[in-house]
Amino acid sequence: MLKDKTVIVTGGAKGIGKAVALAFAREGCHIVLNYHSNVSDEMIQEIEACGVKCLPVQGDVSDFEFAASLAKQVKKEFGSIDVLVNNAGITRDMLLMRMSEEQFDTVINTNLKGSFNMIRHVSNIMLKQRSGSIINMSSVVGVTGNVGQANYAASKAGIIGLTKSTAKELAARGVTCNAIAPGFVETDMTAVLSEELQEKMKEVIPLKRAAKPEEIASAAVFLADHTYITGQVLHVDGGMVM
Repeated sequence: MLKDKTVIVTGGAKGIGKAVALAFAREGCHIVLNYHSNVSDEMIQEIEACGVKCLPVQGDVSDFEFAASLAKQVKKEFGSIDVLVNNAGITRDMLLMRMSEEQFDTVINTNLKGSFNMIRHVSNIMLKQRSGSIINMSSVVGVTGNVGQANYAASKAGIIGLTKSTAKELAARGVTCNAIAPGFVETDMTAVLSEELQEKMKEVIPLKRAAKPEEIASAAVFLADHTYITGQVLHVDGGMVM
């Protein structure tokens, strides 16, 4: 069902984004790989080895005009945009009383505004197609909150509200919008944490382990492949929120 579809993955160069891009490529989807800093030739080759096209596009999704140009470029190159995975995200952790305005704004602009920017421009194309799947990457901390992450938690909670509103607005034209809320995932972002802290985090997870990026990616493929699911937040967290 997903074969030959066009999928945009923002923040697709590493971690969850990389796993998502590869998972869709293995389903036979053409991949538009948005990245901020750099992407390896090996990754592009791995995607293309699946027999699909890979279009790497460098740029910052928090820039409204870049998001517009990306959507236009993909439509011109592939003729359609079938799946959008808003995965681009950053952290600037700091206790609330010490958090700078820049630390708060930067996280909100990339995580939340970046998702809005992409939805704003891609949705026009999907509405005309009368089909499409938008998948936003939230987080368990968007539901529970977390010490030292007021900015990140706010951005991820905002994504849940954005997801539900988008789902309601686009449903009449057959476009779905869902969110994934990962828990503790083995990525470069979590690798910087001390081993002691990582073990403490695993102790509060009922399944007693971190997720692999591939486990989040399989949830994205599931949501894209099921056209009667919309407005939902899928927790892929080993039971953390429970």
